[in-house]
Amino acid sequence: MSNKNLLDNIKKLRELTGVGFKDCKIAIDENGGDLDKSVEFLRKKGIAKASKKMSRTASEGLVLVKNDQGKISIIEINSETDFVAKNKDFISFCKEISEINFSCKGDLEKLKKQNMKNKSSVESNLIDLISKIGEKITIRRASYFDDSKGKNYFYIHNSIEKNIGKIISVVTLSNMNNENNDLGNKVAMHIAASSPLAIEKNGIDKKILDKEMEIIKAELTNSGKKPEMIDKIANGKINKFISDNTLLNQVWIMDPKKKVLDILIDNSKQSKVEVINFIRYKVGEGV
Repeated sequence: MSNKNLLDNIKKLRELTGVGFKDCKIAIDENGGDLDKSVEFLRKKGIAKASKKMSRTASEGLVLVKNDQGKISIIEINSETDFVAKNKDFISFCKEISEINFSCKGDLEKLKKQNMKNKSSVESNLIDLISKIGEKITIRRASYFDDSKGKNYFYIHNSIEKNIGKIISVVTLSNMNNENNDLGNKVAMHIAASSPLAIEKNGIDKKILDKEMEIIKAELTNSGKKPEMIDKIANGKINKFISDNTLLNQVWIMDPKKKVLDILIDNSKQSKVEVINFIRYKVGEGV
């Protein structure tokens, strides 16, 4: 093969795969100039690279939401660095995944098996993207809200572009109409800002409460509190923790004199407005 043909093939292979010059030359040499076999060679190599990158921490990335006729899907896709989260290829991949997530109703196992526009599966495209970008990328979590139990609202904090951000919250409220849609938007905003763990006390994982109580008692013991006072003080502190972390008991961000429950009651003119469900995704939280 002449040097010109070799360079032309390397250029074509780079355009097809996004892989560096050196790796493309090796692939071309190993496969006698056959582009299809060279692509397959690099994909196999990409899989090896991807598996090595899985030990890294991916705590940056994007959260995406899709709203279609009141039904809403939300998904978090992580990268290792914020630089990659701004990469055009990464953003384009995330947008298409968000569309697929909506059709799969938040089922990640089903989503990974779906084909993307290039006729390859999500899993295969993910491996290719990891190989091309050189960072660990994970499709971390997803949810879907239908409209069978109420009306859905969402809020995006730190918006990157339409339906993409760093924090997105979704909430379902009962007995809502067009006249009080503003309330739904504000509750979603409150959730994004205040990060509740649950709607009310019984929604908080018992393990979280037990761990918090353990920490509180240890702090009280280390501060020299008398044993007979520790339980009383600890109960007060755990009740404060529950109040601060349950949506209905949180102080309303737009009026510190009221709680979220008060706002819902104030807006229950004809029928009682209730929070049916909510979720809040913050990029990298808990990774």
